[in-house]
Amino acid sequence: MGAKSEALTKQFEAKVQEAVAVIEKLSDAEWKKVTEAEHWTVGVTAHHLASAFEPVAGIVTTIVTGQSRGNFTRAMLDEMNARHAQEHANCTKAETIALLKRGAVTAA
Repeated sequence: MGAKSEALTKQFEAKVQEAVAVIEKLSDAEWKKVTEAEHWTVGVTAHHLASAFEPVAGIVTTIVTGQSRGNFTRAMLDEMNARHAQEHANCTKAETIALLKRGAVTAA
């Protein structure tokens, strides 16, 4: 790994640790509060972020290697995000933190 890649990886890992620290400190009321932007709970939003690390890393790898992602559209992404929000409406902090840490390893 080059020096720049290594530096970016360390920055990314530090931000993940910051996110974990924030999530761990959230009260139950804060975890269940609905965000203005997405109209999802804070918990679902955190879970969404955590679940995105691995697929985004795959997308970056695909692009860097010159491959195509096919006909993936914004509408398809929006549908996937809405489905994720519904399926994980009752996610816990513990499962979200575990997902965050696991996905960060892959992404880093």
